[in-house]
Amino acid sequence: QPGADCVITGSITLCRALIEADLIDEYRLFVYPVVLGRGRRLFADGLALADLKFVEATPFQSGMVLLVYARR
Repeated sequence: QPGADCVITGSITLCRALIEADLIDEYRLFVYPVVLGRGRRLFADGLALADLKFVEATPFQSGMVLLVYARR
């Protein structure tokens, strides 16, 4: 329902459950300049995503970038 923002950090299981339930209106993704080569993916194979549009990108001096995508 409409209301204040809800931010999730550190729980990929909860994020995937909310994505699968189609409850995400906006994605704010922090991208760090590190290549791991493995690990758990936020958007698992076979996960249906809403049609997203790019909103903005905010770079930081550390090399990290905040990417914002919203539902169309």
